[in-house]
Amino acid sequence: MSNLEALLQSMGVTADSGLGQWMVDRGMALADEETMSQAIHEVYCGIAADHPTPSAKDHAQALALIASIQKQVESHPPA
Repeated sequence: MSNLEALLQSMGVTADSGLGQWMVDRGMALADEETMSQAIHEVYCGIAADHPTPSAKDHAQALALIASIQKQVESHPPA
């Protein structure tokens, strides 16, 4: 189950409700350490990487990015 599917399920919303597509259409994304480290690996290491999966550095960067995003969300609550 994807992060988006898990979120929709936890909210009691069905996948066909349109909420997931609404989020995607607005550039929203859900990330945890695994998905963020994979994204970092794909963007910054690319196909020329000397390792096939996210490294410890990719995971550390993922956790730092997630912490920063959480800090921004907490310090800028919706109006």
